[in-house]
Amino acid sequence: MRGRQGRATRGSSDATTSVGIGKVYLVGAGPGDPDLITLRGVECLRRADVVLYDHLANSRILANAPSNAELVCVGKHGKSHLWSQEEINARVLAEARQGKTVVRLKGGDSTVFARIAEETESLLHAETPFEIVPGITAALAAGAYAGIPITHRDFASAAALVTGQEHPAKEGSALDWSALARFPGTLVFYMGVTTARRWTEELIKHGKPAATPAAIVRRCSLPDQLTIRCTLADVAENVEAKDGGPLRPPAVVIVGEVASLSPALSWFEQRPLFGLTILVTRPHQPEDPLEHGLRELGAEVLHQPVIKISDPPAWDPVDDAIRRVGSFDWLVFTSANGVRYFLNRIFTLGLDVRVLGNVKLAVIGPGTAHVLNEYHLRADCQPDRYDAEALAERLAPTARSQRFLYARASRGRDTLPCMLRNAGAEVEEVVVYSNADVNEPDAEITARLAAGEIHWTTATSSAIARSLAAMFGEALSKTRIVSISPLTSSALRECGWEPAAEAVDYTMDGVIAALRNAVVR
Repeated sequence: MRGRQGRATRGSSDATTSVGIGKVYLVGAGPGDPDLITLRGVECLRRADVVLYDHLANSRILANAPSNAELVCVGKHGKSHLWSQEEINARVLAEARQGKTVVRLKGGDSTVFARIAEETESLLHAETPFEIVPGITAALAAGAYAGIPITHRDFASAAALVTGQEHPAKEGSALDWSALARFPGTLVFYMGVTTARRWTEELIKHGKPAATPAAIVRRCSLPDQLTIRCTLADVAENVEAKDGGPLRPPAVVIVGEVASLSPALSWFEQRPLFGLTILVTRPHQPEDPLEHGLRELGAEVLHQPVIKISDPPAWDPVDDAIRRVGSFDWLVFTSANGVRYFLNRIFTLGLDVRVLGNVKLAVIGPGTAHVLNEYHLRADCQPDRYDAEALAERLAPTARSQRFLYARASRGRDTLPCMLRNAGAEVEEVVVYSNADVNEPDAEITARLAAGEIHWTTATSSAIARSLAAMFGEALSKTRIVSISPLTSSALRECGWEPAAEAVDYTMDGVIAALRNAVVR
C-alpha cells in the first residue's frame, strides 16, 4: 500500500451530501491507456481524499488525484497483499464515514465483471451516497485497438460478453454452452486465459466449429499490446505455450467471423515506434513534447531524469537583476527552464512582465521560444541553428556597447557570454536555476536496462549526455542512444559512447524524427 497523507480540498459541492458523510465514486479506469479514462472519471479523481485502485488501473491515472490524496493499491498478484472484497468494502465505508471523498478505481468499466454489485450493496446498506462512473470496457477497446470490430453488418449483428471465471461457489456452470455455441454474433471472453482449454472445448463440444476465427488481445491499448490471431481450436495452445511460459492476463479472447478481418485494420500496432521502449532522460515536465510525441508514435516511454533542476543557490542576485532588468538592452535565455524560473520569479516578487519594458528577448531555439510564448512574450532574436554559437553570431554584429543579461543555469558552457564580450558587449550573468546530476537511478529502470529491454535512450543536452554516462556506465551498451545535436554527440563520444542517431533539427521534434528514421532504416 502506498499512501499520501492528508485531505484534499473538494472541487465541487456534490463531494459530500450531508454533514459527516463522504461520497464514494466507483470509477472505470478504462482498458489501460491512461488517456482513455472519461472526463468525469478525472473530475472525480481531482476531488478525491482517498483512492483505492485495482492493479489493472494504469498508475499514470493516479496523477490526476490531488498531491495530498491517499493512494491505496488493493492488490497486485505477487507484489502486495491482495485485498478481499470484504476488506475493500470495509475500507471504503470507513473512509466515507470520516466525511472523505473516496474514489474506487477499477480497470475497464466498473459494471462489467468488476463485482460492483457487492460494493454498491455494501454502500446502500450503510446509507452511503455513491456514483457509478462508466469506463471503456476491454471488449470495446480490443475492437478499436486490435482492428477487430465487435459487430459488423456482414458477420455479426450481436455481441455477447462472457466470463471465463465464474464464482467458485456455484454448483455447476450458469453458462448455457449450447446457446453460446449457436450465438449469431461475436463472443468476447473475459478472464479466460487460465481456463481457455475448458471453455473452448465446451464451445466445440456443443457445436461451435473448431475453425471459427479467434483473436487473443493481451494488454489492450498499452504499448506492449499483443494480438494473436488463430482459430477457436488453437486458443488454448496459444495461451499455454507462448515464449517464456503461458500467456499472462489481462487478456480478452474474441471469437467469431469478425476476427478474420484483415490485420491491416490494426492501426495501433502499425504505428512506427510500436514495440519499442524508449528512456527519456530529461527532467519531467507537464505535457512534455518529447514524451507525448514518442507515445503518439506507439512507443512505451520510461522516464529517468539524469539531472535535477531546482532553485538557484540564492535568490538575491536574481531579484536584484529583475529590479534592474529595464537597464539592459537584451535579456538572453538558452533553455526553457531559464525562462520559467526567471519569469516566475518576477511574479513571486509581486511584479509582472511590464518590468521588462523595452528589453529585447533572445532565445536559443524554438523550444525556448515556445515557453516564452506561454507568458505571452515573443522572442526578438532566434538563430536558424539552435546552439550557443549560432545565437552569439546573430547577436554579435550589433552587440558593441550593448548590455546583455544572461539568465542561465548553475553550470554549462561559457561560449555565449565569451563570444558576446569579444564582440564588445557588456554581459552580466545571473544563475536563475540549479542543474545537478541525479546519482541514483530508479531500480526498475536499472533492471530493465541491464536486461536489454530499453531499445533507445535520449540525450537532449551535453549535460544530460555526461550525467547519463556517469549514471549507467557499461549498461548503456544494452541500449541505443539518440542525440539532439552534434554538440551533444561530441559529449557522448568524450564519455565513450557513439550515438546511434542524431537529430538534424536540434529540437525535441528533431529527436523524434531522428529516432523514427533510424527505426525505419
